[in-house]
Amino acid sequence: MKRIAVISAILENPEASQSTFNAQIAGFKGIVKGRMGLPLSEYGITVIVITLAGDLNEINSLTGKLGLIPGVQVKTSISKKEI
Repeated sequence: MKRIAVISAILENPEASQSTFNAQIAGFKGIVKGRMGLPLSEYGITVIVITLAGDLNEINSLTGKLGLIPGVQVKTSISKKEI
């Protein structure tokens, strides 16, 4: 069953990690429902929030791949309700 999830990510060095980050998300375009990015150039970071609708394996796979990118921190919240 599918669930709704939100991945929040902080890119500590966006210039170095942004293209890899975007490539990983593109590989999961079937479950991505929305994305919002907030560049905080005065702090040298970018904050990105991604909303997903997918099964737990897909959600966890994307979270894991994003978390392996150097300089990227991720946290995921997953709904209890199945859709």
